[in-house]
Amino acid sequence: MRRPVLTWLAAASLLAACASPPSAPTASSGFTYTVPQQPEAASGLTAKPGWATTKFAVAAANPLATDAGYQVLKAGGSAVDAAIAVQMVLSLVEPQSSGIGGGTFLLHFNGREVEAFDGRETAPNTADERLFLGADGKPLPFYEAVVGGRSVGVPGTVKVLEMAHRQYGRLPWAALFQPAIKLAEDGFRVSPRLNTLIKADAHLQKDPVARAYFYQPNGEPVAVGSTLRNPQLAAVLRRIASEGSRAFYDGEIAQAIVDKVQRHPTNPGKLTMADLAAYQAKKRAPLCTDYRTPPREYRICGFPPPSSGAIAIGQILGILANTTADTLPPENGLPSPDWLHLYTEAARLAFADRGQYVGDPDYVQPPAGNWMSLLDPAYLQARAGLIRPQSMKTAQPGNPGQRTSRYAPGADQVEYGTSHISIVDPFGNAIAMTTTIEDQFGARQMVRGFLLNNELTDFSFAPADAQGRPIANRVQPGKRPRSSMAPTLVFDKATGQLAMSGGSPGGALIIHYTAKTLYGVLHWGLTPQQAVDLPNFGSNNGPTLLEQGRFPPSTVQALQARGHEVREMDMTSGLQAITVGNVHGTQMLLGGADPRREGIVMGD
Repeated sequence: MRRPVLTWLAAASLLAACASPPSAPTASSGFTYTVPQQPEAASGLTAKPGWATTKFAVAAANPLATDAGYQVLKAGGSAVDAAIAVQMVLSLVEPQSSGIGGGTFLLHFNGREVEAFDGRETAPNTADERLFLGADGKPLPFYEAVVGGRSVGVPGTVKVLEMAHRQYGRLPWAALFQPAIKLAEDGFRVSPRLNTLIKADAHLQKDPVARAYFYQPNGEPVAVGSTLRNPQLAAVLRRIASEGSRAFYDGEIAQAIVDKVQRHPTNPGKLTMADLAAYQAKKRAPLCTDYRTPPREYRICGFPPPSSGAIAIGQILGILANTTADTLPPENGLPSPDWLHLYTEAARLAFADRGQYVGDPDYVQPPAGNWMSLLDPAYLQARAGLIRPQSMKTAQPGNPGQRTSRYAPGADQVEYGTSHISIVDPFGNAIAMTTTIEDQFGARQMVRGFLLNNELTDFSFAPADAQGRPIANRVQPGKRPRSSMAPTLVFDKATGQLAMSGGSPGGALIIHYTAKTLYGVLHWGLTPQQAVDLPNFGSNNGPTLLEQGRFPPSTVQALQARGHEVREMDMTSGLQAITVGNVHGTQMLLGGADPRREGIVMGD
């Protein structure tokens, strides 16, 4: 049942309060960057106002990154141009989450069609399925695998952004690096969130290079508000700006990456110069499904495998559509216990299939020969029929196509990290881009001013089950690890017009954060900010997870009465969302940024 909370017409009144700073001057290169006043973005839960614009909008996880994208759009850049500028600044100001040492999924709409640009990291060619097994043949403890060179995959972000720019860039490639280079050389103010995460991390100081950069001589993290400069990163970005991705994947920068990985004193990895030189970004067909919320019908497009995000979200929403969920509006502004029961049961079913079937499509065959078999309406209706008044606690995988799977179910394991960017430009293009180095501060290995990813720990540590059946997401040479990243674009099916761009960081919980926002906007009529603000919840086919302190005791008790094992915990999403509508013939863009992090939305 749709319950509009803020209409498009009412949202128009927000425009006057959301005025943007002056545009950056345009130079012969097409773009000149001006350093903005640097805000002190708070850590923790900080209310965000929501934003409204009419021409374009950019939403990112740090105000400096958002501003860089805004200035690129003002200078005539495309959504892809703005995304490149945003990502390079995030590499500097939000190094714990993403950067040029990691990977990216970029979903792009060019006004006619959606394309999926895959910049996911790959396993080295000498890696095998025993990569994360100890001498005793058992999986390593998580951080024994993460910290060092063993977990580092071939980075894909620089290569995939170059691929997208060649097709959709409007400004020169080199111009898009100006903001990050200038901020790296002149310095940026350390935010409370960055300071907090540095202080809390147990492993970052183990790397001498990272220790010298992130910590003071007395061992304390760089202070909030202090100016942090990164001339080494500036030099790397200048090389990439002038020479393209080959400066990163070949030569001295590549050699520095390989040396760091291979020469780790206790946990060396297998990455080689040949692995870097051979890396290829890929263009894949997006995964799109129809979704009806009467009286409207939408087309929801997400990223295909190796991401599990779009499949899992599509399954959750599709299963819920076969229940009474749509008759259960929020109670006192919160999802009701009855609705949460249905949602988390649907999530258990989706995560069971995720663990059984999803992996790199170049290595893993989809069930029934097609990933869409997992989203077949009849299959989802049958899965919904498994939901009972009492929780199933742990779901079993289904059997789409009625074929025997050769894969064993994969165990749930830790996933962290990541950042999300949503952009709508004035030329009819839009992106939803999720980007990551996986865990907080990645492998805790710093090279030339940037951190290396620990993306290989997204593979299953165990290659097979007790019966010897292989796990779809096991380590294999050159393989891309399964991801939960879920960049999402939504369209009005009747008109084909863009309706929404969104996504989030948060490891496996990305699936729930993004599904929550979609449901809030499409079903409950919430603005992006209101949907993002909703408390977080979910289940990864285990306990029912609720965001700490956001639900009343009565909700917990009601779920427990239905047999749920409830765990209240911090669920730090980093959602960014932009919706697009029309008011009296004028395009209206509403933006939302997560109050749990320091992001903002900007636009004209």
